[in-house]
Amino acid sequence: MFNMGRYNLKIIFANKFIWFLLASLAFFAGVLLITLFSKGKIDTATIFNLLLYPGLLLVFYPTVFGIQNDEDTRVLEILFGIPNYRYKVWLVRLLLIYLVVFVILVMLALFCSWALVPFPVFNMAWHLMFPIFFLGTLAFLLSTFIKNGIGTGVVIIIIGIAFMVLGSIVSSSKWNIFLNPFSQPDGKSENAWKIIVQDNRIILTVGMVLALLGGLTSLQKRERFI
Repeated sequence: MFNMGRYNLKIIFANKFIWFLLASLAFFAGVLLITLFSKGKIDTATIFNLLLYPGLLLVFYPTVFGIQNDEDTRVLEILFGIPNYRYKVWLVRLLLIYLVVFVILVMLALFCSWALVPFPVFNMAWHLMFPIFFLGTLAFLLSTFIKNGIGTGVVIIIIGIAFMVLGSIVSSSKWNIFLNPFSQPDGKSENAWKIIVQDNRIILTVGMVLALLGGLTSLQKRERFI
């Protein structure tokens, strides 16, 4: 099991992932400095936004380019040669992807909690993973249809921008996938806000499950890939 996990980590995070990791860290540092100079004070709600976009960058490469990397290295031919094996492989890979992203986010959150403002680190990371998991599984689903990393990346970026535009319209609604649970609107009671956040997390979880099942089902169509 350990060897399988290590082997899949090499496949998932090979090639360009280091550049996405460096880009996410640079983005985090840049936005942090801009926020400090413009606001002078950072609260927990700001930390959520600071960590969200680096997390999305981290999950972008392994989910968007995973199918293409398998095709380029001819791993797809092996996966489709063993019945149902590809499901187990991709479930393990997605688990590893999210685990690595979660660990990196926890480390960044620990730094923010130490250097900027104290907050519950694991609670922050927990809430961050909902939009990150959702877009990650959506990228996996799209990659099984498009099968090209660059094409999938373009589509997921367009979808992400659309979600951001809609998010500005329904900023405090349960339908906002980028809902910030630490930014309670003025005039809204704490209980009402908790219900909105809870409903939002349920909606994102259902979306994740449907996208994951859709991606795994799409992998049944051998002729699409081989």
